[in-house]
Amino acid sequence: MLDDEFNRQRARLVRDLADRADPFIKRRLLDLASRYEQPRKTKPLVLPSINVKEHLDHGDDG
Repeated sequence: MLDDEFNRQRARLVRDLADRADPFIKRRLLDLASRYEQPRKTKPLVLPSINVKEHLDHGDDG
């Protein structure tokens, strides 16, 4: 998936930056990289369904 590849590349970039950072920043960057590597726990967005036929049958009552 495209998002997974983006996250892998971003984690690699952040780890490369961490190799050159001071100890405090390095720890924070490594934490950020580990967040990029964690699997996403999001559910797909479910949109509510509407009954278009019922809506059209009522017409414009206003």
